[in-house]
Amino acid sequence: MSEKSVIKKRIQPVIIAGGSGSRLWPISRRLYPKQFLSLADDDGLTLLQQTVMRLSELNIAPPIIVCSEEHRFMAAEQLRLINCKHNGIILEPM
Repeated sequence: MSEKSVIKKRIQPVIIAGGSGSRLWPISRRLYPKQFLSLADDDGLTLLQQTVMRLSELNIAPPIIVCSEEHRFMAAEQLRLINCKHNGIILEPM
């Protein structure tokens, strides 16, 4: 089999960033759940940003982010702030 006929598949990470923010109450809330908070004082990155940054050293496809419709702009902005290329943001129906 030649190299051209072999399709190289890369791992497609999917980051689940949904949730209602109820488990880390009172710090997180429905409109600002824990994945969008910076819980470590040392780097200022949110949990979502830290997760994406861990993927950046791997030879994998850019991540797909899954979040609620309420949080789509917050997720997109947090990805933009760290210059994260992604393969889209999928919105949960509820």
